[in-house]
Amino acid sequence: MPEMTVLPVAGMPLFAPGMSVAGELASALAKAGITLRDDDLIVVAQKIVSKVEGRLVSLNEVQAGSEAQKLASETGREPEMAQLILDESSDILRASKAAIIARHKTGHVLANAGIDASNVAGDKVLLWPVDPDASARTIRAELHRLTGARPAIVIADSMGRAWRIGTVGGAIGCAGLTVLDDKRGIGQDLFGRTLQATVIAVADAAAGAAVLAMGEGAEGTPAALVRGCGQWIDSDDGPGATSGLRPAAEDMFR
Repeated sequence: MPEMTVLPVAGMPLFAPGMSVAGELASALAKAGITLRDDDLIVVAQKIVSKVEGRLVSLNEVQAGSEAQKLASETGREPEMAQLILDESSDILRASKAAIIARHKTGHVLANAGIDASNVAGDKVLLWPVDPDASARTIRAELHRLTGARPAIVIADSMGRAWRIGTVGGAIGCAGLTVLDDKRGIGQDLFGRTLQATVIAVADAAAGAAVLAMGEGAEGTPAALVRGCGQWIDSDDGPGATSGLRPAAEDMFR
């Protein structure tokens, strides 16, 4: 088994629209004396990607329609927030005062379509990147141009899980990392039995470890370097984090 290390990337700035995630990563790593390698993984927080892509929205500029007004009334939320959740979603799965569980347009299922106001200044809220997998590919390509190395990239956000309390980091965008390591019919257990159901969620596991090291409050560390997972890193960008989503037709809860 590989020995893995997770190193938070210190010295990152507060991000704003138009800044370069890859550029700031390269600068912070260079100042720390860290040389990127092709078998490295960089996990970056969704928030900084959304910020540089201009996904900030002021609630004062949102016009809530009748459907949003109804959803807001049922859940105790601001009508403008309800409208944004509807705009960012392909389906509302559950709605209550505790949470609005939505299927984001990317296919990910999570609370409030990923819209968040934490670590965002003023009256603004932050939406997910339009295409997180494309964002990961862009960051990877630019890091390669700046450093010569081609590490894998995961864009992570904190999400809840069915029947569990609390959040864990999950991969919403991915480039260059195996998303699912399918051991079915290939791997064996300690007693030589062929594995029948084991599919390792590599990208989510890496995101969870990195987010735990990065923190989710005022730490100001929105990226981490993960070493030791080279067996899952590929020069090709791969199909992205969406390849790890369970098809809606296999929904076991509705």
